[in-house]
Amino acid sequence: MSIKYCDQHKDCERQRLYRRFCAGLAALILLALLIVLIVWLVLRPSKPRFYLNNVDIVCINVSASSALAVTMQATVAARNPNPRVGIFYDRADVYAEYRGLQVTVATALPPMFQGRDDATVWAPFLSGAGVPLPPYLATALAQDETAGYLLVTVRVDGWIRWKAGAFITSHYHLRVRCPALLTVNDGQGSYGSNAGGGAGYFKFNRAAPCIVDV
Repeated sequence: MSIKYCDQHKDCERQRLYRRFCAGLAALILLALLIVLIVWLVLRPSKPRFYLNNVDIVCINVSASSALAVTMQATVAARNPNPRVGIFYDRADVYAEYRGLQVTVATALPPMFQGRDDATVWAPFLSGAGVPLPPYLATALAQDETAGYLLVTVRVDGWIRWKAGAFITSHYHLRVRCPALLTVNDGQGSYGSNAGGGAGYFKFNRAAPCIVDV
């Protein structure tokens, strides 16, 4: 009877130690989560702000088979509005769209760290060759050019992290959409004196803030 009682006592001790270990581990995890939450609430990192400063279309052409060739340069500025938090741009790709269709290949921006209240300007070249256009988009592009106004969208897609002191967050998906309104032949389109194209045929209308989603 004494041996059986001793074995039961050892089992009870092991169970108590196991429960104490689990309770301690759970308390440490909750404490760590609480510290992260407090740091996040105190710092309240805001998402970066993006601005489209300029779009310069070098050339745009649609072949008889409705294949689009385009080359442009987009000037995009990003500002970190946080006074106590920096931002890591681990990956960011820039490309252009026309009416929801991607018309240039993605151009990768170099990875970088943006300090507190800092601003960065990129001016990548975006190009696409042999991009197949559906018939309705080829028609719409011709109509827009004739009307004198062309709306394209410059997009930035990437991954960022926030840094506050030694604390660095996990990755967050960055999505930026920048509408760009361009006048064609000073808004006269195909009816103006410069209907043949050339320098100044496409002009960026005005700088505008972008829509940022993180």
